[in-house]
Amino acid sequence: MVSQAFFRICMVHSLVALTCGALMMFYSDEVFIISHGKAHASKLLGSTPHDQLLIRTSDSFSGLLLSAVGFLLFMVAFVKETEFHSFFAKGCVILHVSMAIWRAYFERKVEVLGHDWLRLVVGDIAFGASWVLFLVCSWREKYDYSKICFVVWKLM
Repeated sequence: MVSQAFFRICMVHSLVALTCGALMMFYSDEVFIISHGKAHASKLLGSTPHDQLLIRTSDSFSGLLLSAVGFLLFMVAFVKETEFHSFFAKGCVILHVSMAIWRAYFERKVEVLGHDWLRLVVGDIAFGASWVLFLVCSWREKYDYSKICFVVWKLM
């Protein structure tokens, strides 16, 4: 049961990462216009040819990295060891929380990206929450449910 949940979460995250990576590599201009609007997209794409080249190169490498993460998630989805599942899920929670903190403290200060940071933080929290739910389900299966409720009640 838990390994199926791990497989499904990894596949969904892999599909999202691969799709976003491909869009960043091949259709970055269109994605900027759709997500930020035409006025902000022109600022994000740079004003000089040199800036535009640097930004497109950076977006392509970022998309390539995101695609590599998608392929990694695809490969990890087929691991059957339950201890690794827990370890990997904890790492993903830390990663998504770190990204949310980064966006909240730094990206919101960037003038052009200032209106998008909240939407991106909510997305990071949602992705992190999927791993937290997986961890809760795996703990529930590993330990008796009544013991978990007792411990949570004691902590409150």
